[in-house]
Amino acid sequence: MNERILVTGAGGYIGSVLVPLLLDRGYHVKAVDTYGRGDTSLASCCINPLFEPHRGDARDESFMKPLIQQSEIIIPLAALVGAPLCSRDPIGAATTNRDAVQMIVKHLGHEQRLIYPNTNSGYGVGDSGVECTEETPLRPISIYGSTKCDAERSVLDSGNGVTLRLATVFGMSPRMRLDLLVNDFTYRAVTDRAVVVFEGHFKRNYIHIRDVAIAFLHAIEHYSSMRGNAYNVGLSNANLSKLELCGVIKTLVPRFVFLEAPIGEDPDKRDYVVSNSKIERTGFQPTISLTAGIRELLRGYNLINNARYSNV
Repeated sequence: MNERILVTGAGGYIGSVLVPLLLDRGYHVKAVDTYGRGDTSLASCCINPLFEPHRGDARDESFMKPLIQQSEIIIPLAALVGAPLCSRDPIGAATTNRDAVQMIVKHLGHEQRLIYPNTNSGYGVGDSGVECTEETPLRPISIYGSTKCDAERSVLDSGNGVTLRLATVFGMSPRMRLDLLVNDFTYRAVTDRAVVVFEGHFKRNYIHIRDVAIAFLHAIEHYSSMRGNAYNVGLSNANLSKLELCGVIKTLVPRFVFLEAPIGEDPDKRDYVVSNSKIERTGFQPTISLTAGIRELLRGYNLINNARYSNV
C-alpha cells in the first residue's frame, strides 16, 4: 500500500513543487488547500490516481481530524508567509501558523510522522561573525517569526516530529511568488533594471525551492534518525548580504544597477549567518546553486507579465 501523506497549503509556492515530487515517488497525497485564488498550480497532478485534493481550511478541526487520522505522514505547509502579510493579519497569522499546527500535534499518533517547515528568520538578529546553529536561541522579531517558532516548539515538545528551518527560498514555481528576496531582486533587474537597497549589509541565507522539496523527502527517508530535532536548510555558500546578492545578479544581468539608500530603513530587520552542517551530516546536500537559480528565474520571467492593472 502506498503511504499516505497529508500536505496542507498544497497549492502554494512550495506545495506546488513538492506535491508532484511526492507523487512521482509513489506516495498517496492528500492535498489540502482553500484553492481560493482560482489558480491551477496542481492541475497537472489530477491525472495521477494517487492525488487526492481536498478543498478546505487547515484551521478547521472537524475537517482536518479525519484527514490526519488517515495519513502516515503530515507536512503542514499552510501558513501566512512573510513579516508584512502577518503584520496586516495578525489573527490569521496566529491561527494558521501556530494554532493549526498545534491542532495537528494534538491529533497525531505515535506511529505517524510530522515534518514541519519553520523559517530561519526565527534567529532574528544574529551576533556579528557568529553562525546560527540549531542550538542558537530563537529570537524572532516579527509576528511571522514568532508564530512559526511557537509552532515548532509544539512539534519538538511532542517528541514526534522533525522541523526544517528553511532559508529564504528562491526559484520558479507553478504558484509563483515575486516577493521573496532573490525572486524580487532578479525580477527588478529584468523589468526595472535597477533597485534601491535599504540596509544592504543585512545578511540572509538562501535555498532553491526544489532543494526544499528534496529536504522534505530526505526527512521522510531518514525520519527515525532525525526525529525530535530541528535542522537548518540552506546553501552553505550563500550567506550573503543584500548588496552581495545584487552583485551576483549583476554578473548575469550586466545592465542591472543597484544603489544603497543613504537614508531610510528596511522594516524587516533580520540579519544573520546560518550554519547548515547539521543536516549536511545526515547526508543532505543541496544541488542547485544561487547562480543556477537566478538563471532559471531569468528564463522564467520571460513567461510572466505582472501587469495586472495596466493596459500592457
